[in-house]
Amino acid sequence: MTQEEMTVLGMGFTFFATALGAATVFCFKKEVSARWNAVLMGFAAGVMTAAAIWSLLLPALNEAATDWGKSACIPVIVGMLSGGLFLAVLDKLARALKQKSVQDVSALSKATKLFLAVTLHNIPEGLAVGFAFGSAYALGTREAFLSAVALAIGIGVQNFPEGAAVALPLRTGKETRGKAFVYGALSGIVEPIFAVVGFLLVAQLRTLQPWLLAFAAGAMLLVVAEDLLPDLGEGKETDRKAGAWSMLLGFVVMMTLDVVLG
Repeated sequence: MTQEEMTVLGMGFTFFATALGAATVFCFKKEVSARWNAVLMGFAAGVMTAAAIWSLLLPALNEAATDWGKSACIPVIVGMLSGGLFLAVLDKLARALKQKSVQDVSALSKATKLFLAVTLHNIPEGLAVGFAFGSAYALGTREAFLSAVALAIGIGVQNFPEGAAVALPLRTGKETRGKAFVYGALSGIVEPIFAVVGFLLVAQLRTLQPWLLAFAAGAMLLVVAEDLLPDLGEGKETDRKAGAWSMLLGFVVMMTLDVVLG
């Protein structure tokens, strides 16, 4: 396989894996029960929490340490708060716009928030893949390209549960399987796009990586706290316990993928 083929396939694999995860929504033919609703919401919360920690915050701290030293937490804190504020502002704007036509306003839908959070999370991951292939071209060695391919495969495998984490909870509401799949799949389309950006601008954008990682983490954690966890507190006690255990399982699965493949 040529270097060009490895680059194209590596950048595209991350989106393919996300879409494949989102396609799991077609496994549910009927309306999802309250028990499965809790399980799916819990799993999504676990996946997103683990991804925020291992895929975003820890790498952000490590990269920020290069320029900031012992003050590496500063760009990470600012990035996290900015990510949360970004979603909060969008929510407020949506509320203001909807109030012009309806009295009962729920502001941004859960579908929109899940989509935005995971999409933001995928932007720095796409940049990371682009950086890896851009650096490989600069070095010109097969080993560097194989390392970049390994990174793309690792991120792609992690994207499978993330695609499911977006699509499956939407199926528990009023969304059709097709719409839930589209939301889940499109949350990963930014990865190959920003992989190209990272490839072309590897030197200029690398310093922004800690801020972008933390920004995405803040947005994801806000969605977990505001939209997913409250759902786990509703319904029967057995459903709540199922959701809690599912959250733990989602966290363990995503943490394992990040640690083993990261």
